[in-house]
Amino acid sequence: MMNISAYIDEYMLYIRSSLGRTDNTVLNYAVDLAQFSDYLDACDVKEPQELSMDLLRGFLRELSGFGFSKSSIARKLSSLRGFCKFLQRRGVFARDISVGIKGPRQNPSLPRAVAYDDIVRLLEEGPAGSKKETRDRLILELFYGSGLRIMEAASLDWGDVDVPERWLRILGKGNKTRMVPFGRTGQELFRRWRDEVVAMGYRTDDDSPLFHGVGSERLTERTINRAVTAMTKKVGLSGVTPHSLRHSFATHMLERGAPLRVIQELLGHESLMTTQRYLKITTEQMKKSYMDTHPRAV
Repeated sequence: MMNISAYIDEYMLYIRSSLGRTDNTVLNYAVDLAQFSDYLDACDVKEPQELSMDLLRGFLRELSGFGFSKSSIARKLSSLRGFCKFLQRRGVFARDISVGIKGPRQNPSLPRAVAYDDIVRLLEEGPAGSKKETRDRLILELFYGSGLRIMEAASLDWGDVDVPERWLRILGKGNKTRMVPFGRTGQELFRRWRDEVVAMGYRTDDDSPLFHGVGSERLTERTINRAVTAMTKKVGLSGVTPHSLRHSFATHMLERGAPLRVIQELLGHESLMTTQRYLKITTEQMKKSYMDTHPRAV
């Protein structure tokens, strides 16, 4: 009969070879399960059949007592769930003992909206002088001008762009399609970029990538993120990402009176509750502005 450590070793091999997890993911799982194994040793638990829901909860309580953050505990619980499901499939348990265990409640972090003046500076000065200036301007326009996710921008084909009517067809999360408009600046950038792509000898057929990487391959999300980071550093901004530009798109629209339902549709949020987070950040910004500037605020 295999002991718990042997099952952990087998599980590590399984997620690396069968599930194809990255080295970093495998390392995280290994650390989490090693800590769990140490906890079980302290409880004098050696055999996998001795595992129980109470032991899992006790381990999570101990992590909290040692000062681990809620996000770290949630990740370790995810590792435990994967391991317990593996043990069930191996016939150790009749049912998954991790089912029903809830992780720590996460405090949802507020999206960080970039000040509009900084956005303008980034859009105008960030790409200036680059060898790929038109491409980079268009990338920024997609994030702030249309609120796209980075994976949505990377997956765009020329057939998804209606330049005359100024519409984008976006394949979002859950393979759900939505239509998103773009402004006249974006329209001009799309026209210029198409001309440059043709001049470089690339295709602009409906199924051709909007952004090319090496050769005719699609530009990766990582490369897009690096381009945005370089442009933000160029104008002296820090912490500005494609994600924060998307948040800025929504927050600035809301501040100027756009209905929440419209923003929900543009962002591709399945639930209105997700979009309502912008209400909180906007009211907090208003309160801060009042406290900072009104003579009778204090």
